[in-house]
Formats: sequence, C-alpha cells, structure tokens
Amino acid sequence: MTDITIRPARPEDLEVVAELRWQWVEELYGTSGTPLDEFVPRFAAWAKENRSSHQCLVMARGDVVIGMAWLVIVQRVPHPRVFERASGDVQCVYMLPEERNGGLGGRLIDAVLALGRDLGLERVTVHSSDQAISAYSRHGFTSSPRLLQADVRQSAG
Repeated sequence: MTDITIRPARPEDLEVVAELRWQWVEELYGTSGTPLDEFVPRFAAWAKENRSSHQCLVMARGDVVIGMAWLVIVQRVPHPRVFERASGDVQCVYMLPEERNGGLGGRLIDAVLALGRDLGLERVTVHSSDQAISAYSRHGFTSSPRLLQADVRQSAG
C-alpha cells in the first residue's frame, strides 16, 4: 500500500474522474443516460469551473487514479461570534470495484475530513447510500436529529 497516494485532483485528472463518475452511475443504474464521450468533457469543464466550491481528492496507485471523493464547501450566514463560516458536504466517494473492501475507501474518507479541518469547516455532512453508512460511521460520522432534509422535487400537499 506504499504506492497509494491521496492528493487534490489535477486538471489532467479530471477526465479520469469524469470516467469514474460515469462508471459509478452505470454500476448503480445500469445506464448513465449520457454517452461517455459526451459526459467526460462536460464534466471536466464543470469541475474546472466549480473548483472553488467543489474540491476533488483522488486516490492513486502510482500514476493510476483508483478512487475519488468530493468536498463541497458551502458558505454559511455570518454569526455574531464567528463571521466567516462554512460547512462541507462529502459527495461522490467512489473506488474502483477491484479496489474495495481493503480499507482504501476509509483512507479517502479520512482525507476528506482532514481537508475539512484544514479549511476550518464547522461540520461535514454526507448523504450516504445504505451500503456505505457503516463506513462513514467508522470514520466519525453520526446521525443528527437536527439535520433534516426535504425533497423539493415533489409537490407539497
């Protein structure tokens, strides 16, 4: 495992990161909806445009990217005690299937949390799949009765 590194994604990594995202959706749903050759350049451009609020970490074995994790940074309303405030949301943590179940995903989660600490974030949240809840729990995430969500895509009533 000494050849494993976790680092911020470089511009030249973004096409591979896009392919990982596309592969993940294929794995989950059986179809991505958008052909790979269309998705990759659009995703890479989006990642470059949003790099100030969406920071991507990659895990690499040597020069080969084998996983990714995104930390979305959200500015919070100023508080009289702390004017500059931000929180984070972990998104799109993905490891290649052949790299799973060996602890590497946990190392990626720890790296995202370390980045959040380095950035001075108040908290970091994650919306997890059922399969990954235990992994996030092992790395310090807990459920909170105060963090609620509403699916605004559905009509009220």
